[in-house]
Amino acid sequence: MNLQTKRINSANASVSGEILLKDLENKLNKIATKISKTVKMDGFRKGKVPLNVVKSRYKENIEQDAQKEAVEEMLQLGLKELQIEPKDVIGDPIITQFDKKDDFILTTIKISLKPSFKLEDVNAYVPDVKLKQITDKEIENRLNDIAKNKAPLIEAKKDKKLAKGDVANIDFEGFINDKSFEGGKAEGFDLTIGSGQFIPGFEDALIGLKIGESKDINVNFPENYQASDLAGKDAVFKVKLNKIQIKDEPKVDDELAKSLLPEEKTPSLATLKEKIKEQLELEAKTKLYNEELKEKLIENFNQKIDFDLPDLIVEQEMDLLFRNSLNTLDPKELKELQSDPKKAQEKRNSFKEEAQKSVKITFIVDFLSKQENISVEDNEVLQTVYYESMMSGQNPKDMIDYYKKNNLFPALKMAMIEDKILAYLLDKKLAKEPKSLKSKEEKPTKKSKTEAK
Repeated sequence: MNLQTKRINSANASVSGEILLKDLENKLNKIATKISKTVKMDGFRKGKVPLNVVKSRYKENIEQDAQKEAVEEMLQLGLKELQIEPKDVIGDPIITQFDKKDDFILTTIKISLKPSFKLEDVNAYVPDVKLKQITDKEIENRLNDIAKNKAPLIEAKKDKKLAKGDVANIDFEGFINDKSFEGGKAEGFDLTIGSGQFIPGFEDALIGLKIGESKDINVNFPENYQASDLAGKDAVFKVKLNKIQIKDEPKVDDELAKSLLPEEKTPSLATLKEKIKEQLELEAKTKLYNEELKEKLIENFNQKIDFDLPDLIVEQEMDLLFRNSLNTLDPKELKELQSDPKKAQEKRNSFKEEAQKSVKITFIVDFLSKQENISVEDNEVLQTVYYESMMSGQNPKDMIDYYKKNNLFPALKMAMIEDKILAYLLDKKLAKEPKSLKSKEEKPTKKSKTEAK
């Protein structure tokens, strides 16, 4: 086989050799013989089909199987000579040369390996974590907002003009070209002004109305409106204001604390303020982590940790980034790339640096996840997809099926592990800061967005 091996670097190697045609012919005969023993063919008894007939009928498949077997044999011999364990090979080896000569096939196989590196002092790469002090004014403002939201609605006086934040009880009916349309009518409907529950322009046009007054409101349904028969059309809504409800004067006292802290044995306003302070600290920390420190930490890993990357994995990542970019191109640019292979290759190559960074960070995260024993369970990934689908108004089952069909769960799981590890490292750094700057770890809650009606 005249085998030649080369260790390009710690993460890449190659195996070259000559696959003799006589050896390949022996493999072809063995495969054909095996097939002849089980194949059924008209005019022949089972197991009695002549070898030349089998080779003729299944020529292409037999040749492919024989070549595959020969390449695999070369690969295993090469790994043994290179003293590389099969478990250290990452991804599928790629055949970069397969040139047929008179007596042999000159073959080269490229192999990528798991990179080897050390992270002895991870803390050295973690940026300083300095949380801002939460002021008494911020606590009071949040407390007043909570009290206002908790305050009950009361009916406004008859001379009250409708304002933003009020709840308007209205009758309305919509018309397009003087004809009413389905779903455009309601009576006694409660609408919080400024909530964005109705299409743009509707709520603002109601501001200033008094109880008992009516008004015709001209609006335009957005082009992307969910009901296609209404999208982009002009409409007139005839509206009558029946009553106005406003928030009662908010009460900031121990009773408010009792209603908000049912799990506390002796809830008080002081306890509530402490809880609010903790929540504000958490929000400040989450914002700092997500908007600044996590990216700084990733960049530190990328810039300050150097090791060989497996070329084949980088190439795969470049392919992925390139394909994803095509979805964002305008039709003209996409057509240019499709008609010009050179430009398409240049576009793909433009993602090399980003791909290298992505691959490097993935290996570092994988290393840290094992070192720190940090993982994400499959049910956590499912819960994340379920939650995000609910927040975006999509069917959770459809979203989960989409992730399964497109094999997106592994990438999402890795992203979640990465996020978990980065937060863990930043929290460790934060723990070394003065006590006054620390914040309690707690999962932040997301607020749903009210969709346009």
